[in-house]
Amino acid sequence: MPLANSQIPGKFQALLSDRGIRLTGQRRAILSVIETAKRHLDASQILRRARKLDASIDRSTVYRTLGLLKRHGLIDELDLMHLEGEAHYYERKLNRDHMHLACLRCGKITEFASELFDALQRQVEERCNYRIAVARLEIGGYCAQCRGQARSVENHLPTPARHRADPGAEPHQHATKRTKGIS
Repeated sequence: MPLANSQIPGKFQALLSDRGIRLTGQRRAILSVIETAKRHLDASQILRRARKLDASIDRSTVYRTLGLLKRHGLIDELDLMHLEGEAHYYERKLNRDHMHLACLRCGKITEFASELFDALQRQVEERCNYRIAVARLEIGGYCAQCRGQARSVENHLPTPARHRADPGAEPHQHATKRTKGIS
């Protein structure tokens, strides 16, 4: 699921301005990139897009602005199951906590909000006498498209090899080296 658009264009700028934060042209460009993003972006992607709006923006300005937005609770920093190594991704804080489903084969990220997740957080707060400030849940698995591709491949394998077909196996690897599969 792509990210929802901000409820109000320029919301970050208004919130930061209300808090007395100086908004330079470079910060405005970075804020615009983050607010209009349709997917999770890493710092390099934010930098490339922001430079299209203001060529003078450098990497340190992006990281300082990301730090500012995190301190003010406007964005979340995610690792998304480290599907892309140690990359960190950024998303606008939404009005509701949600889960990230990461396909271990194609890398597709799906956002999912659930009453059960909300109830679990309330239960943790009540039973543990705890105030949750951040709740993150990432689930790794295989999307419908990758499972469909795996079934298609599996249907064309000789019968004894069918149990070894694994959609998560790396190209040119023998699927038997991996111990996990999908149903």
